[in-house]
Amino acid sequence: MNQDIEAALHLQRIDVQRGELEKELAALPKHIAAIEKQLDAHQRKLEADRALLGANQKDRRGQEADIQTHQQKISKLREQMMSAKTNEQYRAFQSEITFCEESVKKCEDRILVLMEQTETLEANVKAAEAALAAEKTAVEAEKAEARKRAAADMAKLKELAAERAEVQKAIAAPVCTAYERIRKRTSIAVAEAAGGRCGACQLELRPQLMQEIRKGDGIQYCENCRRILYYNPTIAFDPATGPGPAAVSGKRVDMT
Repeated sequence: MNQDIEAALHLQRIDVQRGELEKELAALPKHIAAIEKQLDAHQRKLEADRALLGANQKDRRGQEADIQTHQQKISKLREQMMSAKTNEQYRAFQSEITFCEESVKKCEDRILVLMEQTETLEANVKAAEAALAAEKTAVEAEKAEARKRAAADMAKLKELAAERAEVQKAIAAPVCTAYERIRKRTSIAVAEAAGGRCGACQLELRPQLMQEIRKGDGIQYCENCRRILYYNPTIAFDPATGPGPAAVSGKRVDMT
């Protein structure tokens, strides 16, 4: 294979890896933002549960205060009723006492309902607090892992940038320029010519062009997508003896 093409393929492998790392780096902040948003939603749900419990307890205290007020009024009415001088005054006091007693009964019924609700609300708050605490721990661990991964990705990108600079030195300037130009519009700048077709756009290649690609003397381009083309011959292999000497040595033998 042409040395410039080999170097261009090496460059392409580096660029593909760099692209994957950069994509992961870009996705990490979005992932962190998503789990933090979910955590915030659960925090707001807990606050809403606590607010409901607080309103329940406030209502209950209000009912208890109303009972006390009604009972005090009943006590005073009974004292006043003892000094009633007419039947009409006595019945008026009695009617007001009955009204207060009915109010006390309503308050007591309301308190029983609130007490039943309190059990459920307290259980909801307790469960939400435990779930939120566990989720906060998990989120912090995930954020720490994301920071660790981001640091590793950054280090690897730095390493690949240095490797890329070295590989570029091994490529002839025209080929390097062509590679960079093609890469600006597509992630794959170098494609294999296999089965008489461009491995990227699948255009059927002219026999003459395919022959030139097989020779590997120069740089050939797909007439459709303008990618750099290379030929990767099959390995000579004998079922009885295994790979031939060329294959063992790491070279490929054209069997076509």
